[in-house]
Amino acid sequence: MPVRIGTRGSRLALAQTRTVVAKLADLGIEATTEIIATQGDTTTQVPLHEIGGQGVFVRALDDAILAGSIDCAVHSMKDIPAHRPHGLVTAAILERDSPADFIAYHDSIDAIAVLGTSSTRRRAQFLRHDPDLIVKDLRGNVDTRLRKLAERDYDAILLAEAGLQRLGLTIKGDRLNPARFVPSPNQGTIAVVSRADPSLQEVLSALDHGKTRADVMAERAVMEELGGGCFTPLGIFCKDCHLIAEVLSLDGQRTERIEAEVQSASEARNQGRILRERAQDLIDDAYTRLGITHGG
Repeated sequence: MPVRIGTRGSRLALAQTRTVVAKLADLGIEATTEIIATQGDTTTQVPLHEIGGQGVFVRALDDAILAGSIDCAVHSMKDIPAHRPHGLVTAAILERDSPADFIAYHDSIDAIAVLGTSSTRRRAQFLRHDPDLIVKDLRGNVDTRLRKLAERDYDAILLAEAGLQRLGLTIKGDRLNPARFVPSPNQGTIAVVSRADPSLQEVLSALDHGKTRADVMAERAVMEELGGGCFTPLGIFCKDCHLIAEVLSLDGQRTERIEAEVQSASEARNQGRILRERAQDLIDDAYTRLGITHGG
């Protein structure tokens, strides 16, 4: 019986799902796909923090898995919230693509006055380097963002480089160093979420990349300690056991940052606790300024 895979309907989501389907086919496993609309896809005119943060891209697919209408779902792992419904597991994490952000622009990077992004992290990281920069909200899929750039609504926009790579797009711009512009936790990673069924998990586990799983689970451990989701400007990146994490003020003028070697998610979690103690006032201030209640 084929594995039933749910996916969002964007071009990038479908490309990522095709990757999973092809990998399963290489293992002799048949799969079918079903497109499921999420709140993040249908509500695009407001910032993510105003409609619930990361989970808006995931909840409808979670519900479909738990209802039994699909077996699993393919996600950009950075969209998966820290707190997950009972009965779901991350059955496979594919080998990571580029974790970096990419800045696409018209003329030159020095000529940028108006930058487009809906990410509080990206906004804060750029304001840290240029407080005079005008940052305007920009939501939508990759095609929508690139169209708005082409229409000169912005001088530059920020994207995940992995998304461009998966779509086979080559555009004018620069890759941003992840050590300087620390990416969102799990950026560049595709995950397959399934119901907690041992036989299904065994099938999907063949897609799992152990080294990537170790890195991204370290990042998630720090994310869980910090909280915040897309509300607090925070970047977390782990590669080959080297962890970098930072929390910024919304205006980018204050930063708390740690770098450490971690050998396990437990060690990463300890670093997350240390960073939270240092950055609690920044986290609280972000929630207050955005008008959000902690935990909501």
